[in-house]
Amino acid sequence: MAVKHISNGSLPYLFSSVADNANKPAPLVLFLHGARDRGTDLNILLKWGLPRFVDASAPLPYIFAAPQLPEEQTWVEREADVIALLDNLIASQPVDPSRVIISGFSLGTAGAWHIAASNPGRFAGLVAVSGRVPKTLEASQLAALKEIPIQIFQGGKDEKLPIEDTEQIVATLREAGGTVDFTLLPDGDHFIADEVYGDQKLQQWLVSQNRRASVAV
Repeated sequence: MAVKHISNGSLPYLFSSVADNANKPAPLVLFLHGARDRGTDLNILLKWGLPRFVDASAPLPYIFAAPQLPEEQTWVEREADVIALLDNLIASQPVDPSRVIISGFSLGTAGAWHIAASNPGRFAGLVAVSGRVPKTLEASQLAALKEIPIQIFQGGKDEKLPIEDTEQIVATLREAGGTVDFTLLPDGDHFIADEVYGDQKLQQWLVSQNRRASVAV
């Protein structure tokens, strides 16, 4: 198994190190799962989406971590623990802190939006899959996300998420000067994670973002 199970912090998490031949700090991709993957068994996360892709493909040119929520909790509630995990990984692994990507699926997307907006300057990019912006996020906080590139993916047949809601977020961010790519998968439902994360263009995007470069432009 390419992905390790680690349970020595406030949130257990899956972890995959960068390729052994890497000789310089590497990007970090931090993944937040959806509601149905909450619990105490990290193996659940490996059944689909980005964790499954990483497990089948590692070593990759980025470090990967995916914490797991207990039942009935949300990523918004555990924001401090996610940031603590990020800080620990930066301190203990060859992570380039200017190349940290946060991504979420469904409930995890709400967490990714909230955490990225609440911690400006920590992330080089955000990938949102089949999820909405949480109501806890103020408009001024959302505007802060214009500083980082964002990839949004949604299925055209997603019955859990109105396309109009996503289009409004895209419009709001673009009007604020943000860089947002919105990909609609016409025949996709809510569960498009395998298709999204397995796409090589997105995989290349994950390792191409650099916060320092974005700031310098």
